[in-house]
Amino acid sequence: MALLDKLLALFELTSPWELIAVLLALAYLLLAVQKNLWCWLAALLSSAIYVALTLDRRLYMQVPLNLYYVVMALYGYWEWRRGRDSTGEVMVTRWPISRHVVVVATVLVLSAISGWLLIKYTDAASPYVDSFVAWGSVITTWMVARRVIENWLYWIVVDGVAAYLFFRQGLPATGVLFVVYIGIVIHGYRVWSRDAKRMQDALTTKDEFVA
Repeated sequence: MALLDKLLALFELTSPWELIAVLLALAYLLLAVQKNLWCWLAALLSSAIYVALTLDRRLYMQVPLNLYYVVMALYGYWEWRRGRDSTGEVMVTRWPISRHVVVVATVLVLSAISGWLLIKYTDAASPYVDSFVAWGSVITTWMVARRVIENWLYWIVVDGVAAYLFFRQGLPATGVLFVVYIGIVIHGYRVWSRDAKRMQDALTTKDEFVA
């Protein structure tokens, strides 16, 4: 009960702008699962709001991250329009294990470097956690825009850490959003994997028919 009372007290302090940003971010993810191009408009608006919110809470790595999200929303819309098959469905792809190893190592190194710099030169809150969420989100958002299936597996880790970060910094609605995200991204991975298999089976059947 004490934990519930604490959460309710935090939610009473939640600003209307944070709630709007949360709803738009949730809409983005739900639409992304269905590979709906409108997800990028929701992402753009949500990210623009979060630029102001995270700057106010001294989460300095989250400010450029959300500016990056704004740019990626525009790129993602263009890339998804370009990467569709003849029926208009967005096609998905996979990365090899070797690329994932390089990506994970890069995120950890960059997180360590930027975390150290934040400690040395700023009054940043949770510098290493903030950095990990930022760099992990950068590469994972790029993977979404590029239609890479494994993006959902990355988001499970990044969203879990992000939930902890935002609860700790007094943004409870955003923290709850990232907890909800974890369930949605698991579903997203299943949906994209199923669609990829269906597309591959259809391509195989077509090749056999032509042969």
